[in-house]
Amino acid sequence: QVQLLESGGGLVQPGGSLRLSCVFSGSVFSVNAMAWYRQGPGKERELVAAILNAGGTNYADSVKGRFTISRDNAKNTVFLQMNRLRPDDTAVYLCNAKYRENYSDVKAGRYFDVWGQGTQVTVSS
Repeated sequence: QVQLLESGGGLVQPGGSLRLSCVFSGSVFSVNAMAWYRQGPGKERELVAAILNAGGTNYADSVKGRFTISRDNAKNTVFLQMNRLRPDDTAVYLCNAKYRENYSDVKAGRYFDVWGQGTQVTVSS
């Protein structure tokens, strides 16, 4: 069974830092793009940062220069280092991964999605 397990959320003061981790577990052919999304109170879910298994990254404009996404491919783990946190970063942060179950998916150009349960990040004094 494929699943994502997030950790690292919590309460932090404005200007502080947190590091989120997300581990992909399950036997699959490959784990491809991994990403962090967030959903704040009364807001739609938005992409925070994404990283390909070759290392290419993409960030939301609101977090550029403050957040860094990285991954350990050997451990199928993605991290989100969040610095200079602001109250408007308060949200549930969700991990997402795209993966292929077998070589048939490669030939078909097919990916599957899996989501974590989310971890709460609260930025408040």
